[in-house]
Amino acid sequence: MAGLLRVLRTALQASFDLPDNRTMTSPAAPNPAALPAAATITVYGADWCGDCRRTKRWLNASGLEWTWIDRDADPEVRRMLADAGYLAIPVVVLPSGQVLVEPSDARLAEAVGAAR
Repeated sequence: MAGLLRVLRTALQASFDLPDNRTMTSPAAPNPAALPAAATITVYGADWCGDCRRTKRWLNASGLEWTWIDRDADPEVRRMLADAGYLAIPVVVLPSGQVLVEPSDARLAEAVGAAR
């Protein structure tokens, strides 16, 4: 059984591109300050992610200026998000520094409205 757990742990670490000293059982607490500040809304996500596509649709319909960063296209972005404690996507960073993870449309509207 211990061998199977070791294999699963190795596979999970590889899929999230985590260094050997980090484990899936003890991820870093999310640290918004570890993400770069931006003048516009920044969305980190992946094209295969349904919540990411929904967030992009909402932002496009809102008419707000925003930036998309595909975390799967750049290993450094994936590592930055993991090191900052963000493994779920989308990660939405507002100009105020507030970070939303997998926000609903209502939560996104509320946060963007409050940030205006």
